[in-house]
Amino acid sequence: MRNTRFWALMSILLFVVACAQSPNKDQNETTSENPLFNTFNQPVDFAALTAEDIREAVTAIQRISNATIAEIVKIEEGDRTFENTMRAYDQMLSEFVSISSPIYLMAYTHPDSAIRNSAMESNTELSQYGNEISLNEDLYKAIKTYGYSEEAKQLAGHKDKFVSESIADFERNGFALIKEDRDLLKSINDELAEISDQFSKNIAEDDQFLIVKQGDMDGLPEDYRAARKQEDGTFKVDLSYPSYLPFMKYSKSESARKALYLKYQNRAAPENLAVLKQLLQKRLEMAKRLGYQSYSAYRLADRMAKNPQTVWAFETKLKEDLKVKTALDLQELQAIKASHGGGLDLMKSWESSFYSNILLNEKYQLDAEKVKEYFALEDVIEGLFSITQTLFDLEYKEVLNPSVWQKDVRMFEVYQEGKLKGIFYLDLHPRANKYNHAACFGMINGRMTPNGYQIPMATLVCNFPEATPDKPALMPHSQVETFFHEFGHVLHQMMTTSEIYAQSGTNVARDFVEAPSQIFENWVWNYDAVKLFAKHYQTREVMPEALFNKMLAAKNVGSGIAASSQVFYGTYDLTLHDKFDPNTDQTTTDVLREVQNDILPLPYVEGTHFQAAFGHLDGYGSSYYGYLWSLVYAQDMFSLFDENGILDKKTGLRYRDIILAKGSSEDALALVAEFLGRAPNNKAFLKELGL
Repeated sequence: MRNTRFWALMSILLFVVACAQSPNKDQNETTSENPLFNTFNQPVDFAALTAEDIREAVTAIQRISNATIAEIVKIEEGDRTFENTMRAYDQMLSEFVSISSPIYLMAYTHPDSAIRNSAMESNTELSQYGNEISLNEDLYKAIKTYGYSEEAKQLAGHKDKFVSESIADFERNGFALIKEDRDLLKSINDELAEISDQFSKNIAEDDQFLIVKQGDMDGLPEDYRAARKQEDGTFKVDLSYPSYLPFMKYSKSESARKALYLKYQNRAAPENLAVLKQLLQKRLEMAKRLGYQSYSAYRLADRMAKNPQTVWAFETKLKEDLKVKTALDLQELQAIKASHGGGLDLMKSWESSFYSNILLNEKYQLDAEKVKEYFALEDVIEGLFSITQTLFDLEYKEVLNPSVWQKDVRMFEVYQEGKLKGIFYLDLHPRANKYNHAACFGMINGRMTPNGYQIPMATLVCNFPEATPDKPALMPHSQVETFFHEFGHVLHQMMTTSEIYAQSGTNVARDFVEAPSQIFENWVWNYDAVKLFAKHYQTREVMPEALFNKMLAAKNVGSGIAASSQVFYGTYDLTLHDKFDPNTDQTTTDVLREVQNDILPLPYVEGTHFQAAFGHLDGYGSSYYGYLWSLVYAQDMFSLFDENGILDKKTGLRYRDIILAKGSSEDALALVAEFLGRAPNNKAFLKELGL
């Protein structure tokens, strides 16, 4: 159940987070031989993992969790302490997610279909088990009883916060209801787990492609053509980012771009249209049984925003603020289209990237292909590592011959002051049936244990271009930005010092979780940082500052449309979960048409079903607004680096120790204010949007 303590903590928008195993788990014969039950502070032996290991681990972790719960429940009321009740509860959460998170990762990355399918089936079973725990009345009473104890009344800081939030989570999950209604709620959430997994599976398994002719490839780089050429002389263009985005930007064939656009906007359709309707129906039913008017009201109650009204005001204000810039962006594109013989009719959705690229070339003399030549993947990795190691006083060491699920996955250890701080993996290239966006998948979260501090572990999953026989992997600047962004999530995991698993790493309010990643996008827009790694792949010349200045000048080209797109995504998500009734004849496509035509300058294209592959409707249900909400805090925090220097170590260490290290052990707003030395404001945010 993704709305329980388990799945909230797992942050399944793409931070599947986990934590330490109990030291006694390897005493069991089954678990000691299972790669998923790794010993303390040791990585999972992924290369040895089988489908049967996954099934066995699912059974074993449920048995272990049940035993822990039984121990917590049987303690007499007067004997309850933070250690034997709350710490034990946190350990149980940690152990459970330390198994479920690697399984979740395997469902979306493993090349073996047997392992993927076993993992996907296990996700559903684990979700349903988590649902049982969230509705375990004896466990709730044990924690509630401790909350009334004299010891609990004396707690302060992160311990008091953990107790109060744990009780609130249980009560939000239905403990205000009578048992019969709780049983019904459990049934609803079991169904939600299955529906949610099916929605994600349909997206991951969509393998559509377009076959085009030689003429349709006019305008595309030679290495792009070579990678997609078929024996019969045609070209196979799939819908992964490295394939789709360049085609829409460079292909001179409007008909081919339109055909590819229509396929892209119909990924996982029609299957997921029915699945999405079921998802929304069950979420609404669940929320109403819990006493909320909508799923949004339920979901936002424990976020920074607190309620849908606050988010509606935020999105509406942004929509109005962006109107003028968005209109100017469209006007500029229309002029370019007309000057290139495209006519005076309204820009089509499959034309915008193509004419935006021409605009960059003509107005700013900015050739994206030339820019790519300065961003070889290995140089970008080296630069990213150098910058973050300097700022945060870290050292990364690559592990040779690691045990991984795919041969090109790389593994790194993170050291701070000579001590092992964490482990992360890089899975950077596209392949069949792999998760097709970019995300940080947490596997183990840091926490204090009787054996010492459990180090965190995470995986960065991306879909960056691969090297060719005569050329290294070259990245568009936008992908460099994505890499820095996602690595911000990795650092949030790696830098944690939180004592409690539930408050560790990315286990923060969903509408704040993006801020520590968004802030890192700024480094790829600062020449002092970029010149450290942007080197021509052939000559090794550092990117000329004049070229970088052209990039800066062009940065806000289309920024109104881009920001309006984010408002559109957030508003569509919020509408489906707050104002839409999935039990009427109105469809999610009807809502899509209405919202898109209200917010975006390019109208809805009939026959498209973007929502079928909008994966954030699952993991980010009613929370997509958080992308721009958290950007307010990200840009405000970055203003200190802007003032003190992009590579200022003193500022970097303060950011590490206040924002990254503390997780949710303190209130997010209080941490931001502590780092800034003042109350947060939106001035830097509005400047970033070009307003």
